[in-house]
Amino acid sequence: MRVLRTTSILALLTSTAFGTAASAQEEVNLYSSRHYDTDERLYSDFTEATGITINRIEGNADELIARMQAEGANSPADILLTVDTSRLERAKDAGVLQSIDSDVLEARIPASLQDDDNQWFGFSQRARIIFYDKTRVENPPLDYLSLADPQYEGMICHRSSTNEYTQTLLSAVIENHGEEAAREWAQGMVNNFARDPQGGDTDQLRGLVSGECDISISNTYYFSRALRSDVEGLTEEDRANIGWIFPAQNAEGAHMNLSGGGVAANAPNRDNAIRFLEYLSSEQAQKYFSAGNDEYPAVPGVGLSPSVAALGMFRPDDVDLSAVAENVPTAQRIFNEVGWK
Repeated sequence: MRVLRTTSILALLTSTAFGTAASAQEEVNLYSSRHYDTDERLYSDFTEATGITINRIEGNADELIARMQAEGANSPADILLTVDTSRLERAKDAGVLQSIDSDVLEARIPASLQDDDNQWFGFSQRARIIFYDKTRVENPPLDYLSLADPQYEGMICHRSSTNEYTQTLLSAVIENHGEEAAREWAQGMVNNFARDPQGGDTDQLRGLVSGECDISISNTYYFSRALRSDVEGLTEEDRANIGWIFPAQNAEGAHMNLSGGGVAANAPNRDNAIRFLEYLSSEQAQKYFSAGNDEYPAVPGVGLSPSVAALGMFRPDDVDLSAVAENVPTAQRIFNEVGWK
């Protein structure tokens, strides 16, 4: 990481992210795998503040990365936004991102939430925590490694090994506990599955409601969303029967999944792209991530929405996510070895 020059953060945000409005002809081309209607407010406010028009192409992260590779030097992409550290690192390895210098991002985004080469930065987080049925589980696991305990045999629902959240979680276990402990954990998880891995995070919560499993792992924003509405198909009674644990509070802390982005390697509007990323680190934008999509802000000290705050305070794992991303190939090998489908 670069050493931050002594500069007023407020001044930087004002002059860089919310500076003099650009001409109406200025634009920035955004390739995004975030598909949340609530992000519309982020885009419209940025355009209103700067005059820079945002042109969007949305799609699957891997497809967008492949598209940027195929477009090469002629790619119109200025920014790639995606979910999870593994995908951000995949984009870096594919050569579709570039290093940037930004005092604003260095000041606002914690070092553990940005790439060592400044090619990507995290802007919001989701805690990946343990959920359980309070009517059937008296002694829920208090950390990730305990999920592999034989006492939970046949009780756990989880996503497949091809899912990026699953890959990043095992990668973090490797970083925090070593490869041998990670392999033992993965094998224990396979032994304790109530069903073959399947579905998304919401399906893991629904597995608790249906009785198909007693314990599951999910990102917090799915459950926070359910606390404020019936959008996840969970009734008030269902929600009342679901308990949650922020794991490893006496050890490494709760694992965090990251949503972030970087400037495209061949960005035709590079300066505008950097301004947009700096805007995403502003307090205004950070509050949108929490209020609009029930995520945790990446910038420390930004207030949480009521549905997120309702889950309670916890200590997150502050492991370097750039190091975690490098463990993904090892994690995939372990999945194959233990038969995690």
